[in-house]
Amino acid sequence: MSALQAAMTAQEKLVGQEVGVSNWITVDQTMIDDFARVTHDDQWIHIDPERAARETAFGGTIAHGFLTLSLASRFVYDCFEDLPGQVMGINYGFNSLRFLSPVTPGSRVRGRFTLKSVKMRNDTQLLRETHLIVEIEGADSPALVADWLGLIVFET
Repeated sequence: MSALQAAMTAQEKLVGQEVGVSNWITVDQTMIDDFARVTHDDQWIHIDPERAARETAFGGTIAHGFLTLSLASRFVYDCFEDLPGQVMGINYGFNSLRFLSPVTPGSRVRGRFTLKSVKMRNDTQLLRETHLIVEIEGADSPALVADWLGLIVFET
């Protein structure tokens, strides 16, 4: 049995199960400001604490939704080890993505992954779909939920 076939068999047994919960990451105003600079998204609700406190219901600035989403890549490192024979993982996209609650500076967030499906894409790739919930510590509603697709590439 090839490494790909063995991985497929092992992954199929995990479908429907929670497969990982990441470490917490603190999102602070410096991270938000840095993200704004890198992405050229300097909307005031992210980078102007005084104005955001005056003019929004959030009580201050909030993180960019895409900043919160971008942390998912870090969460993966906490939750998934390479499979035997795997040479890389590649983002393939999302089947769904919703931003549900704002992340305020000082909040801690983490990712929670449930394996939705896995299928052989070709002789060297598995397509894995995971349901991701990004939780905000102490909040009733998550920051975001997504069904994330990833390609797991195996040696030829």
